[in-house]
Amino acid sequence: MGIVSWIILGLLAGVIAKVLLPGRDPGGLVGTTVIGVAGAFVGGWISAKFFDRPVQKEFFDPATWGAAIGGAFVLLVVYRLLFGNSRN
Repeated sequence: MGIVSWIILGLLAGVIAKVLLPGRDPGGLVGTTVIGVAGAFVGGWISAKFFDRPVQKEFFDPATWGAAIGGAFVLLVVYRLLFGNSRN
């Protein structure tokens, strides 16, 4: 996958993670993309390191999407724990 594919995957993973964990977060579209792309990398690393299931380099691989969404969800939870109610 190229960088554009990772950005699109990250954007969609970030949006899905925010749908699963709704609430007010700063950053808007850019923040969602950053959390999603970082989550895709974190999810891929966790999948390869702990589950012995490296992520495939195909855009439509369900494991890639699961790892990206899971990683984005984890990053969103950590972000909210660290910066909880900083926005009123």
